Amino acid sequence: MRKPSRTSVGLSLLLGVALLFGLALRGGARQAAQTKKTPETSAHALQFPGEKHLANIRQLTFGGQSAEAYFSADDKYLSFQHQGQFFDPRTHSLVGPNIPCDQIFTISLGGPGQQPGVPNPVPRMISNGKGRTTCSYFFPSGDRMLYSSTFAANPACPPPPDYSLGYVWPIYDTYTIYTAKPDGSDLRPLTSEHGYNAESTITRDGKHIVFTSTRNGDLDIFTMDAGGKNVKQLTRELGYDGGPFWSYDGKKIVYRAEHPQTPEQIKDYKNLYARGLIRPGNLEIWVMNADGAGKHEVTHNGAANFGPYWLPDGKRIIFASNVTNTKDPAGFDLYIVNEDGSGLERITYYPGFDAFPMFSSDGKRLVWASNRNGTVEHETNIFIADWVE
Repeated sequence: MRKPSRTSVGLSLLLGVALLFGLALRGGARQAAQTKKTPETSAHALQFPGEKHLANIRQLTFGGQSAEAYFSADDKYLSFQHQGQFFDPRTHSLVGPNIPCDQIFTISLGGPGQQPGVPNPVPRMISNGKGRTTCSYFFPSGDRMLYSSTFAANPACPPPPDYSLGYVWPIYDTYTIYTAKPDGSDLRPLTSEHGYNAESTITRDGKHIVFTSTRNGDLDIFTMDAGGKNVKQLTRELGYDGGPFWSYDGKKIVYRAEHPQTPEQIKDYKNLYARGLIRPGNLEIWVMNADGAGKHEVTHNGAANFGPYWLPDGKRIIFASNVTNTKDPAGFDLYIVNEDGSGLERITYYPGFDAFPMFSSDGKRLVWASNRNGTVEHETNIFIADWVE
């Protein structure tokens, strides 16, 4: 999704966001229609009143649905997931293959013949094009990447969820966490347990991975070492705990969670979980220590809050929420809050979807996914901006 983090449910999926928020492709006719509109390219056209913390906004992808973009440790590359077909605004044409379900791509944020912050016209696919992938993340060394995929169980795209049951997310029990070189070679599985294994990120010292798994009968957060050993379960409360990210010093983990409370909520959760589904509703942002102790709730707004990420100062958290627009499934904006829940501030004001934020290591740039400036309905692209305190 991973698309709410990390969607797949990693919100991770752009069936973790795409299908989750109604952003999925609707056929070739809609894709072909992309050539009928040219996206804006000026930073001014991409910015909305009230976005005082953003400057020099640049659009990095064009066409299809792209989400969950994350910096490499040296801030020179981004990895992200994408489905659909890319659009080249210079030639006003569709380029590359039409990707039927999310695959992992990388783009350079600078290099020979490139202006800083301007990617190659067509990002590079590093996953194998089979199954559905989600939740990519660079190792701090830059020589390997993490992501999850369903391809080993079935090379075809997994089926969408049954929306006759309402607004639900799929939990594909065939997701395996892999590590690979940045060019996609040397693919190795890190998990072997059956179930949903996704939403993985790694500490900046490269020693510990945190991820979400259903291996013990519920959606919980686990840690393991970089080689996939020494697995430890950190959450145990009934409900969905997921989308975890390490703090810069590796001492804390921020995540999203929804814990059913009433008998009706518990029954609904268990019935849907048995069918490989969950119904997102009141997702709140939480923080815990690296060993699972000290859990505390950061937000208490009753909305869908997801995609949390630490600011480099280690004191504040940026995340996506529909707290001001709970009736629109795609009406999410970015917010910043202190770890203790104080100082909430809205960052984006686009009347649509803004989510999956991440700061560069020095805190000077912000990357996120948005519907703004789309050439067709529900198009989702990656944007980057200079951060203004």
